[in-house]
Parts: sequence; C-alpha cells; structure tokens
Amino acid sequence: MVQMSAFDFFEEYLDKPSLFKNPDALTLKFNPDNIPHRDKEINLIAQILAPALKQVKPSNIFIYGKPGTGKTLVVKNVLKNMEKISGSKNIPLKLIYLNCKMQNVADTEYRVVAQISREFGKDVPITGLPTNEVYNEFFSVVDDTKQVVILVLDEIDVLINKCGDNILYNLTRINENLNNAVLSIIGISNDVNFKNNLEPRVKSSLGEEEIIFNPYDALQLKEILHQRAELAFNESSFDPLVIAKCAAYAAQQHGDARRAIALFRVAGELAERANKILSEEFVDMAEKQLEKDTVMELVKNLTLQSKLVFYSIISSLKNRVTPAFTGEIFEFYNHICNRNGLDVLTQRRLSDLIGELDMLGLINAKVISKGRYGRTREISLAVDADYVNKISIWLEDDLELK
Repeated sequence: MVQMSAFDFFEEYLDKPSLFKNPDALTLKFNPDNIPHRDKEINLIAQILAPALKQVKPSNIFIYGKPGTGKTLVVKNVLKNMEKISGSKNIPLKLIYLNCKMQNVADTEYRVVAQISREFGKDVPITGLPTNEVYNEFFSVVDDTKQVVILVLDEIDVLINKCGDNILYNLTRINENLNNAVLSIIGISNDVNFKNNLEPRVKSSLGEEEIIFNPYDALQLKEILHQRAELAFNESSFDPLVIAKCAAYAAQQHGDARRAIALFRVAGELAERANKILSEEFVDMAEKQLEKDTVMELVKNLTLQSKLVFYSIISSLKNRVTPAFTGEIFEFYNHICNRNGLDVLTQRRLSDLIGELDMLGLINAKVISKGRYGRTREISLAVDADYVNKISIWLEDDLELK
C-alpha cells in the first residue's frame, strides 16, 4: 500500500467538495442580523438605550441568564444598530465592549481602566502609574467632547471576583466628575445572584434596570439551528434529524444555544473528515468530544478558591456512591487550606461557591431540610466519571497541593 504524502493529502483535500459553504456561521464571532426568540429582550434594551441618541444618559442595564441564552448576541445586535443610526446622523455616541474574562485586560482595576482609555485613543502604559492617576487620565479623555458613552462589561461577575466591587462603584459615579460626556454601563453576567455580593454603597449607585434571559427550549433551539444550517451548510450535506438531536442535547444543558451550535459545527467537521454526510452518529461523537473539552475549560477558568472547593468535593466523594453534605466538604476544604497555608473562607462563602459550581454544571447541589438542625446541601458530581480522575490530577498540579 502506497503511503500518501502530506502534499498529496492537501491536494486531494482541496479537490474534495465540502459539507460547509460558510463555517463561520457556526462560530462565536458570527452575529446574525436576525436573532430568533429574543424580540422582547431586543426591544426592551433598545427602549432603555434610545435616549442616548438624543444625548440623554440612559439607565445602566444589568443582564442575567445562563450561558448560551443570547445575552451578548442581543446586546451587540442592538449596539450595532445604534452605531448605524448615530453614524448616519452624526450623533456623538461611543460604544465600548469589554470581555472581562480576557487575561491581561480585565484582571486588575488598573488594566480595565487603562484598556477603556485606549478605546478613546489615549496611550496608557500597561503598568507603572498610580490607579487614581489612571482614572484621571480616563476622566480627561472621556470628557474631552460632548458625547454619550455606553460601556459593556461582559462577564462582569468575573471582573468583580478579580478586582473587587470598587471599580464598579467608581465607574457608576463617574458622571459626577464629567462636564461634557455621560457614561452608562451594561453589565452581562451568567450569575443571577451576582449583585447579592456587592457592597450596599455599590448597589445604591447602580440605578440599573435588570433583564433576565430565560433558557431556550428544544423547539426554539431547532429554529436557531435551522437558521444557522441554511447559512453554514451546502444543500443535502446533512440528515435533517441532526438538527433535532443537537437541539435535544443542548436543551438538556440548560437551553444553551452556543452549545447547540458548537455541537452542530463539530459534528459537521467530524463527518467531513470521514468523507460522509453529516448523520446522527457524528452528533454523538461530537457530544463526547465537547463534553470533555468543556469541562476542562470550565475547571481551568475557575478562581483559586473555586478550584479548592471543587477539589474538596471530588476528594470527599472519592470511593463512595452516596452524596456528600456541605459540612463534610467544608471540613475537607479547611484541612487542605491549612495544610497548604492558604486562606480559608467562611462556610457561608464556601456555600456560595458551591452554588456557583452547581450553576456551571460541574456538580449537583440539592438543598435538603434536616428538621431542627436546619438545611444543608446534598452534593454529587455532574461530571462524567471518566474525567473525574484526570480533573483531580490536574487540580492537584495546578494548585500545587501537598
């Protein structure tokens, strides 16, 4: 049997017809003009922000919802249309989007303010200035002209966890120091309880409108995938049952449209490598691949304390089939923190982190009553058993545990 060279493989690949006509339609960077099942949210955000087009400061907006419910997509869609209107009518409007999960951009208060300043063309050094001086530079460049500034802080809960809520307080009070410009904030978070951890002074300074994005159901996900399929795939390149299967998988994952679209894309890539039409078998293969990738990505992006709590849960549940309780987790967490010289959180704060791990889908935390002894959480792992040992080893290495 003659072995094919890499050159021959690429030649053959270029000559082979593709299942895809526009694979970008199945990526995160793709922003469709039409967003199914989000008309109500689009209209509400547009109504709140509309005063900006008349140079009036709109209310701050805080948007909550599980991952993949269209929060970022909708905000970008509304802002894109505002930008078109303001551009055509010469309305001084500045729109800034910042993803707070980006490393080296939103990991300190200094870097966030410096990055926003750069959006206005101000060259601020990455480090070196006192934080109050960076704020002064920011105030100066923002207030240089009469304008309305809308600042989008995506994954704002991540920013507050990294930097504390002082930055949010300063940004919401900025208008007291401006003479020409006004600034409004749009905060986007996967954590509905995010605001509960803010200081009272910060909460009172927000003056925000809240919008909740509910998860998509399986029928809505099917319509979303039909829309993307028409854009992404060549005709007759996939079995129509694939859409229903992708939608069903994602509906089980809290109605996550991003998950459904990623599943569709990866299944298509696997089918194309196999030189076959996209069928249901490739969806099953893609689901296994994505599950593994997603879990590790979630774990890698946890904060230090969340990693410690998750490791404590994994260790507490090792070699047992029954769930663990919050008290057991806290006892193990306390032990590894003390042994490794790490700060120990209160049991109440640990309980909050358990709730966040539950929201991320890494664990199942069920609140149960113990009668006169109060309530506790019954905790079990939501991660496939095949990955648990690998995650545990990775956490031990990452946390440098003794």
